[in-house]
Amino acid sequence: MSDPTHDSSDSAVPLEALASLPEFYHPMVSRDGERVACYYDGSGRNELCILDVESGELEQVSDGNVPKSARWHVCWDADGERIFFHRDDGGDEQNDIHALTTDGDRETIVETDGQAVICDVSPDGRYLLYASDEGEQMNLYRADIETGEADQLTDYDQPTWNAMYAPEGDRIAYVTNETDDLDNMDVYVAASNGSDPRRLDVGETGSETSVSDWGPDGTRLLIEDNAEDKPRAGIYDLERNSVEWLGYGEHVEYPATFTPDGRRALVLRTRRAATVPVVYDLETGTGRELNLPEGNTTVVQGADRPFLGDGRVVLTQMTPNERQRLLAYDLGTDEHEVVLDAEYGDIDPSAFVDAEYVTYESGGWTIGGLLYDARQRPGADPGATGQPAVVLVHGGPHAQYTRSFNELTQFLVARGYSVFQPNYRGSTGRGRAFKYAIRGDWGGGEQEDIANGGRWLMERDWIDEDRVAVFGGSYGGYSAYSQHVGYPDLWAAAMANVGMTDLRRLYEDSMPHYQHILEQQLGTPDENEELYRERSPLTHVESAESPILMIHGVNDPRCPVSQARLYRDALVARGWADGEEFEYEELGEQGHGSTDTDQKIHAYSIVVDYLDRTL
Repeated sequence: MSDPTHDSSDSAVPLEALASLPEFYHPMVSRDGERVACYYDGSGRNELCILDVESGELEQVSDGNVPKSARWHVCWDADGERIFFHRDDGGDEQNDIHALTTDGDRETIVETDGQAVICDVSPDGRYLLYASDEGEQMNLYRADIETGEADQLTDYDQPTWNAMYAPEGDRIAYVTNETDDLDNMDVYVAASNGSDPRRLDVGETGSETSVSDWGPDGTRLLIEDNAEDKPRAGIYDLERNSVEWLGYGEHVEYPATFTPDGRRALVLRTRRAATVPVVYDLETGTGRELNLPEGNTTVVQGADRPFLGDGRVVLTQMTPNERQRLLAYDLGTDEHEVVLDAEYGDIDPSAFVDAEYVTYESGGWTIGGLLYDARQRPGADPGATGQPAVVLVHGGPHAQYTRSFNELTQFLVARGYSVFQPNYRGSTGRGRAFKYAIRGDWGGGEQEDIANGGRWLMERDWIDEDRVAVFGGSYGGYSAYSQHVGYPDLWAAAMANVGMTDLRRLYEDSMPHYQHILEQQLGTPDENEELYRERSPLTHVESAESPILMIHGVNDPRCPVSQARLYRDALVARGWADGEEFEYEELGEQGHGSTDTDQKIHAYSIVVDYLDRTL
């Protein structure tokens, strides 16, 4: 394989300059409402930093002793003296939980052989509530922060998620499933030690109910359910055992938080790939969208409420052609202030291209997607024809592309590749029926949607139909492999990043809570052996015709590197050669993708070098 280092000096958006622009991740507001902790890579490496909102000063408190990649969230201690974070080994996600003081001192709080995920800190600061699969399935535990002693609070056969303390610390709310319907999710309230669990009577068996916040008086919960197809937010009264739904169900809305006085609630509305916060008055039931540009605006979420001491809510906001900013928004006046701005370095922000929301028909569904037209970049000929393009497939599969700034997309567009991002069936943001349409059909209808998205793009009179590639990561990587074997005549090339190729082997190598996801989607391998075999790209490798690039991190726990190695070896067995019909790259000390600057530059260089040579 040739040297992946790519000279992008002729581009208005050089790779190294773009990938090196500082970015913040997982902002969390301190409980006194004066500071925001976040990961930030302004030094060139991911570090834990604290933003003083009043002064605007961003102070780095770690010194290379936090993960290089900012995959996992952070959480404040109750007194604001420490910040809890996850630490793994080179992206393997076998997290222990550590604490870093505001002076930079680090200590281990939870050490386990499995995966530990921070949920919440008790209001008195004594306990850390976390989920872990150390007992095989993902269940809840609490650790005494000072002694390190841990107790298991729940013992369910299916994964337990979204745990949070009540305002007084006497109860916890969480999500799990005790039914035989694997799609089902219910909210439970229990004593703080896990005893006396009570399931809330919401929705129906098979619907997904979750919880996002406690009301400040501890008598209400802000919940979500999709029994009526579109997810909607509601207020559950624990004393009356009843729920009042917000809005009229015409929008897809996900709950975020109560305001500190408990009189209003914030939810996130999704429409046409845009996410906008909506504030509901709980006395009148009326809601209004916040006055912000159309893009992807979300409420800072986590263990702590996202409100500053003066009552303003903290939001992250970006658009397809504007990088992420941190805002403080006054819900009374609809005025907002940028408290942590996006940086552009030497790159002119006008070099970035906006997205157009488009639709096409596939398998009886209307599929939406975002189109980035490379002819709209500065200096390009808007009437040019014969343009190359990439269909970029999201992971999940239960996720979606939104009107967000996508670094790789903008880099490809700057290089002259138009990019199309389809939200195939199985994506979120459309409702339960659309999301569940993929259940029992992995590798089927959604792959038809992706292929039809490619055909739709190729029908544009300015696209060269012989120069369109498909590219994706995670489930998008599985899709790239599936397109490679299922639609061998359609694509000029396929590019799979941390993808899956053998579904039975994936099940056998997965952690129990990831096995649960596969059981939701496909049943067990023993129950549906033929489906697992037939929907594995590895089974059909003899059908492949177009070239393919495979990239995989060696420490990936979600899609193990064995998945890529199996496909590579199968290609070799049929006579294909690395560096000719296919190209294969393993990324050391990297897991399921990375936010690390150097690792991003390396991976993006491999991708664009391959595209330039192949298309």
